[in-house]
Amino acid sequence: MAADAAEVVEMRGALLRLRRTTGLPVAFGGLVEPGRGQVRISELSGTATAALSALAVSSGNGLGGKAVALARPCAVTDYSSSRQISHEYDVAVATEGLCSVLAVPVVVRRRVRAVLYGALRTAQPLGDRTLTAAVQAARDVEQALVVRDEARSLLAATRVPAAASPAAWEEVREAHGVLRALAPRIVDPALRAELLEACGRLAGAAGQEPAARDVGLSPREVDVLTCVAAGATNAVAAERLGLRPETVKGYLRSAMRKLGAHTRLEAVVAARRAGLLP
Repeated sequence: MAADAAEVVEMRGALLRLRRTTGLPVAFGGLVEPGRGQVRISELSGTATAALSALAVSSGNGLGGKAVALARPCAVTDYSSSRQISHEYDVAVATEGLCSVLAVPVVVRRRVRAVLYGALRTAQPLGDRTLTAAVQAARDVEQALVVRDEARSLLAATRVPAAASPAAWEEVREAHGVLRALAPRIVDPALRAELLEACGRLAGAAGQEPAARDVGLSPREVDVLTCVAAGATNAVAAERLGLRPETVKGYLRSAMRKLGAHTRLEAVVAARRAGLLP
């Protein structure tokens, strides 16, 4: 099963950040193929050859396979002579001219989903600063994958029929609130657009006709109303959205004015009638 475009973008960005923060000249990586337990090297940064491209690394084999099996970072100073790893991939590594290599797994809910590698063409120890930066790059990918998994799970709520129970609709509204809070924090524009599209599907799940263009609410005004609909105070909404409480108050006042509402509750009801909230 091939990685989707957003996952490829995230991997590529993580490798660039890894090289920039560590000074390592070479970085590469790939996602674990579902059901096969192997990493397919799909992204290369700073390589001089195609020797590593599409290489399939099995769990337990080589440095990356060891990182997958142990679910923790691994490193060697001289790949070809290291006794800490097996040597199924020596030809590809030697062709690229790599010596010191580290491999950091991306672990999502206790399952390894990807591996990031960084490498030098000389045999010298990779210090703690380099390892810390590599682990941070892996965490960036982990967070992106968690968000994608959450989005896909929450999208199931859009299949709730209009005659569903009140409890089912509360699940829809909770899903909508989670996604609205996540979206502004996503750097990748494609992933952010996908989450906002999911929000739109959730908001329209009750069968109302969306009227966002008539009401004219801004995305942030919808974000604030989403928090208010979930019972959040201005202070809590500010924390969730990464805003100042005064800014939240401003967005709420503006939304209420546009919706012709005099109270927070009236604003939520009007937004639901307009198809802006589920």
